[in-house]
Amino acid sequence: MLHLFMKVKSIPQRFNCYASYWKHSRIMRPDDANIVGNVHGGTILKMIEEAGGIISTRHCNTQSGASMLDPSPVQQDRCVAALARVERTDFLHPMFIGEVAHVSAEITYTSKHSVEVQVIVLAENILTGAKKVTNKATLWYVPFSLQNVDKIIEVPVIEYSSVEQEEEGKKRYDAQKMERLETKERNGEIINPVVSPEAYTVGFSQSSLIHLVGPSDCTLHGFVHGGVTMKLMDEVAGIVAARHCKTNIVTASVDAINFHRKIKKGCVVSVSGRMTFTSNKSMEIEVFVDADPLVEAARGKYRAVTAFFTYISLDKEGKPLSVPPLKLENEEEKKRFEEGKVRYLQNKAKRQAEKERQQ
Repeated sequence: MLHLFMKVKSIPQRFNCYASYWKHSRIMRPDDANIVGNVHGGTILKMIEEAGGIISTRHCNTQSGASMLDPSPVQQDRCVAALARVERTDFLHPMFIGEVAHVSAEITYTSKHSVEVQVIVLAENILTGAKKVTNKATLWYVPFSLQNVDKIIEVPVIEYSSVEQEEEGKKRYDAQKMERLETKERNGEIINPVVSPEAYTVGFSQSSLIHLVGPSDCTLHGFVHGGVTMKLMDEVAGIVAARHCKTNIVTASVDAINFHRKIKKGCVVSVSGRMTFTSNKSMEIEVFVDADPLVEAARGKYRAVTAFFTYISLDKEGKPLSVPPLKLENEEEKKRFEEGKVRYLQNKAKRQAEKERQQ
């Protein structure tokens, strides 16, 4: 049960921000969910990225091939949009087997070399017709030339409904650019195995996954889909959370996911996760993705993606449970815990402010 469609208005040179719209729907099946029937957060993230990748790639290939300075047509350099960043994403409601996921995406801002896409996910109970919003996400894409994958293509500009809308988009662009640069400072960290770790420590729950990137993981151009990477990250983070509390767990939110470098077909990716912070009802897990090229071994292993995932623990009725406190064993773990606490308090304040605005 898959329906794909797109509405596009033909506008030369500039594109209205509501002109490009992409939506697809898919019923949730047993292999999309965990053992209690909740759809994996990674499955939803993968659908979000697929929608964003389609709309941004189509937009970046809709240039007329002419400019205002030179109206004569020129040969267009075809490109594919690669995921660069996913802003914080909250899982507002769970999705279950048998429900239909409706994923819609639209382009809301473009800079010279990047595209902002906003995505909304609805879950529909096809027996009752009831619908609920499960996710709202903002993603950033960068278009790369198909002829030279190291070349970034200029993005066709879009037309905004007001000056204020464009200014707000520029603020979001500047903020995410600064945060992406800041995350690179952590890219040298690694997660080492711990021998006979004590329960509820960082070492006790930390987990890793090794995956060989095959053709089914990649675009037609040999690079891994961002959604595939996010699904692997969510699986590892889920294992860390389940090991820590020994209960059913669900993804509550994902802080910004930063894609630092592309991953090619044939690479071996190592996805590693560790607990950084626990509150009374939530757990924060830091996840790293490292890529190791097998064919081009001379390039060496590199850090490709980083993110923080937040999970909550649930009882058999789906109600939140208290989370066992994290036992900290050294100064580095204490430092990461305090950093996680700051993020937790900041996000809590943002959620509260959003509720007040809606009232």
